[in-house]
Amino acid sequence: MQLTDSKKTSYILTFSVCSIFIGRAWQFIFWDAPYRSFFWDEELLKPLIESFCSISWYAYVTSSSTDMFIDELVFYTGLLYAFAAVSCLLLLKHNKKILKGIVLLGGINLVLLSFLLMKDKFYEWAMFFEHSIQFGLPFVFLYALKSQPKNLLTIAKLLIAVVFVSHGLYAVGYYPVPGKFVDMVIHVFSFSEEKAKLFLLVAGGLDFILAIFIFVPKVAKYALSYAVFWGLLTAFARIVTGFQTDFMWQSIHQELHGTLFRLSHGLLPLLALLLENKKENTSS
Repeated sequence: MQLTDSKKTSYILTFSVCSIFIGRAWQFIFWDAPYRSFFWDEELLKPLIESFCSISWYAYVTSSSTDMFIDELVFYTGLLYAFAAVSCLLLLKHNKKILKGIVLLGGINLVLLSFLLMKDKFYEWAMFFEHSIQFGLPFVFLYALKSQPKNLLTIAKLLIAVVFVSHGLYAVGYYPVPGKFVDMVIHVFSFSEEKAKLFLLVAGGLDFILAIFIFVPKVAKYALSYAVFWGLLTAFARIVTGFQTDFMWQSIHQELHGTLFRLSHGLLPLLALLLENKKENTSS
């Protein structure tokens, strides 16, 4: 089934969604997810656990059954993401409701994951919206299956703008600058810590400018080109900075999933760039 009027954009959209689901599946099946931040939230769950389960909070959080339940939930959610990735590919040829349902359920779980990641950061809303492309693309994919949406470019730009602004808020220090950001810049560019923070400050400012310029005719394609470069760079920086030649396969196993689910931060701008060029060519 053709998602858009161009095979190239259809493949980019499909690959973007698949890479998100595969990356998260890898993370959940082989590593972990922030589910304990919810299930071990004493302020939120203690009254419910002690009222309805007839056990103390201490017994609940130290129970091996609780820990096993969380581990199994993480694992089976990873399997759901894997099935969602396969379903995206199958939907290109088979318009089945069950396949759409799996992708929809995967997308809903990505929204919940983003909320938990935000909760882990003391409810910094930028953390939630920084994942807008990742949890938004499955729904865009399903929407595009119904017809050839004329507003796909606008939707793509909105998701890009939200993600880059959210990323910029961390880079400029509105929220505490993540140490991971600083470490990646130091590793990739061999900067000092001071220069790395200055680099992030400039990059954050460019994020805000980009979020505006992608909506401005004539300059949108240049802003989107930068978004493609920066999105792919930050995605591949995960595996580059974590790569160790002495432990090659272990480091790839540990870091590749982070690159996979962030590829969409560069691939969606690429899709938008193709649509923008087509729009300009049509109007000229």
